[in-house]
Amino acid sequence: MLMGVHSEGIFAAACFPLLLTMVLFLGPLIQLLMDYSWDFNDGLKMFLDPRCWGQCLVDIRWMRNQVVAPLTEELVFRACMLPMLVPCTGLGRAIATCPLFFGVAHFHHVIELLKFRQGTVAGIFLSAVFQFSYTAVFGAYTAFIFIRTGHLIGPVLCHSFCNYMGFPAMGAALEHPQKLLVFFFYVLGVVLFLLLLFPLTEPALYGPLALCRLARPENGASVCT
Repeated sequence: MLMGVHSEGIFAAACFPLLLTMVLFLGPLIQLLMDYSWDFNDGLKMFLDPRCWGQCLVDIRWMRNQVVAPLTEELVFRACMLPMLVPCTGLGRAIATCPLFFGVAHFHHVIELLKFRQGTVAGIFLSAVFQFSYTAVFGAYTAFIFIRTGHLIGPVLCHSFCNYMGFPAMGAALEHPQKLLVFFFYVLGVVLFLLLLFPLTEPALYGPLALCRLARPENGASVCT
């Protein structure tokens, strides 16, 4: 249970954190819908078509980004690391500390870019700092979800969704023909996310929280209630 693998409250743990993350990405999702004239029925047929999923499962890059990386990274940096940090640091400091390891783990991209000389040294390191920043923020978010829900499945699904969406294309949004409408949904998504963050991660929805029992009461009250 400490690693977030149990059945109690699993349906809520799979749905609500993912819904919350989709709310945060409301602007990019609306922008995506506006830029592509998708038919709902065609999209639904494609989603339910086993052949479509079969093509994804044999795509190594898709499997890495949507399945392997979310599962292994959340297992290591949330399910394994947080139970070790919480008794030593408390819940709040664990949420802040754990993402730093997660961010540093992505610095291997710098080595790849330098090795293949894909850009200037200054540009590569600026890119690395930017990537470290948003991966650390994302890591804090999934650590928060893991502690509040007590489940691993929520962080894994959120990680997979964010890998699919990528970082919001703010430049494209500012140049969009309907940029005011797009900007409205970007702001609305952030506002709704902040309003729903605690209600949709209410611990009472998910069963007992094993990690909260590891922390001293003064270090866990604000996160676990």
